[in-house]
Amino acid sequence: MNKRRRLIRIIVVSLLSIGVALTVVFVGRAAPRDAQPETAIVSRADLMITAPVRGNLEIANKSYLSFGVTGTVKEVLVDRGDTVEKDQVLARLDAPSLELGVETVELQVEMAQRQVKIARAQYEIALINLEEPATPPLGESEEVLEQRADMARASWETAKLNLEMAGLNLEMAELNLGKAVIVAPFDGVVADINISEGEEISAAALAAPAISLIGLGQIEMRGFVDELDILVVKVGQNVTIIVDALRDLEIKGTVAFVSPMGTAQLGVVSYEAFITLDEPHEVLKDGMSATADIIIERRDNVLLVPNRAIRGTRERPVVMLDIDGQIEEREIMLGLTDGIDTEVTSGLQEGDRVVLPARGTGSSSLLPFGGH
Repeated sequence: MNKRRRLIRIIVVSLLSIGVALTVVFVGRAAPRDAQPETAIVSRADLMITAPVRGNLEIANKSYLSFGVTGTVKEVLVDRGDTVEKDQVLARLDAPSLELGVETVELQVEMAQRQVKIARAQYEIALINLEEPATPPLGESEEVLEQRADMARASWETAKLNLEMAGLNLEMAELNLGKAVIVAPFDGVVADINISEGEEISAAALAAPAISLIGLGQIEMRGFVDELDILVVKVGQNVTIIVDALRDLEIKGTVAFVSPMGTAQLGVVSYEAFITLDEPHEVLKDGMSATADIIIERRDNVLLVPNRAIRGTRERPVVMLDIDGQIEEREIMLGLTDGIDTEVTSGLQEGDRVVLPARGTGSSSLLPFGGH
């Protein structure tokens, strides 16, 4: 008997424990029904629609300079870090044959110029003789004088052509001599030097940069725009840029170029964009990683409501207002949205309290404002 009573007692205690546990579970689940609903205050703020760009800062003027002919480096006239001006000579080769070639052609140009003067004078004399011929037998016939004038004119034209050819030869000789000199194409700073005086520059070395030059304070951002945003990105749009290494510095810029050609990587198509910086910043360096937001559209000081609060249909969006604890449905008109908040053009006032649906309960918020 004692064993039976003990077994019955254990069963009763177990049933009571299960009952208490189930009561706690059901009470816990029912508690949120009596809790106050989550709300949000309708407020005024600026609303922006942006397209993200991820990329790097680059020096806008950046040039890798090299010689155009082979030879021995005669002079390197700058050091790393030097500031140089446009057209300043940075280095030159020892090129006596090229210098001699220029001098030779310069002499040819001078001789051709003299020949032109002589031929012109002879042609002018022939014209005078033709206009005022001497009386035969001392003079020549008019037919002979005309032939002499034509020949003098032809000689003059030939002399002018020879001068033109000599001028072209001089340009070519000076161009070849110029290839033995490295000149700064713009104002900038010498970033690197890969040559030294006395070094032999071979044909293979001509492809390698001898001197690297970067511009002063001219930095731009180059990045890529996703194909989903490319149709709304235009040249001239304002941009805000954040550099990874300088999170507290907000930089303003402008879209300068959007490539019409897409680049596909891992099945994702994007388009290259160039963004110019509105103001120079000395702390910015070439190659820094940066993120930019291209401002597609902007509304300042507008009423905003969270997208979660919007319900109903696209034709008739509504929100649930909490007015002193009483819930009231209110029809509204909507404007611009950034996917999180939406502009309200009528139906609400600043300070109104709207009810937000409980998260994870299958909200019936209006698409696309509900973010489903």
